[in-house]
Amino acid sequence: MKVLKKIFDFYLNASIHVAFSVYAMLRITEIYFNLPYDKNLDYFIFYGTITGYNFVKYAGVAKLHHISLTDNLKIIQIFSFFCFLAMCYYASLIDFKVLLFTIPFSLLTVLYAVPFLRGFAKNLREVSYFKIVIVAIVWAGFTALIPLLNVNIEIDFFTILFVIQRFLFVIILILPFDIRDVKYDAISLQTIPKKIGVEKTKNLGSILLVITLVLEFLIPSDQVTKTPFLLFFFLVIMFLMRAKIDQPKYYSSFLVESLPIVWWFILLGFHNF
Repeated sequence: MKVLKKIFDFYLNASIHVAFSVYAMLRITEIYFNLPYDKNLDYFIFYGTITGYNFVKYAGVAKLHHISLTDNLKIIQIFSFFCFLAMCYYASLIDFKVLLFTIPFSLLTVLYAVPFLRGFAKNLREVSYFKIVIVAIVWAGFTALIPLLNVNIEIDFFTILFVIQRFLFVIILILPFDIRDVKYDAISLQTIPKKIGVEKTKNLGSILLVITLVLEFLIPSDQVTKTPFLLFFFLVIMFLMRAKIDQPKYYSSFLVESLPIVWWFILLGFHNF
């Protein structure tokens, strides 16, 4: 059991699970717009997610404790390096124009972790309310906008609505994490739950969810996508309402982050049926 727990913890700590969530959202976009499966783009974003998330999570820690890194962190660093190589390999197989579109979102990821604000030694992660917005922009960019640009789909009113919906979904899915982190975040880091409280945060999440529901029925798509969406919608409500400061260890990091994967599996089931 200890070995299985170590493997599971590595799966979470090395950002493999979050990469699968991002991959699931990519595949959902492909289903909604009937896009051809592009292995090179999808794997580029999958390995890029692991590289980016581990850079954000561990860059500062590695700098401070370079000599005395724990064995687990060393393994994650080595794993991240090989994921970076895989990302570079798949990047070489992607249209250069598409890679140019990824630059703004990649730059946001770097600035999220690297201090650049003169006189404050701050990164975007430490600027009030920017944390959740930046993550949502990057996820929406890579999982909704880039796949559409990759196949030269015209960015019209409805595709913009789709990107906005994806942006809102990511914000909603981050809220349970922010609720969990209330007791850990620095006082200067004004997250939504810290500013308005846990209950009002849940109410805000519910309002945003209703907006995503309205957007879902404005966005033209195959009718077979609607029932899976509604199932996902109610799952998100349930997990958002049950989120609390003292939540189980894997509540947000595994269960909440699994919701896009569940949505993708439900969509696949309905399509194959």
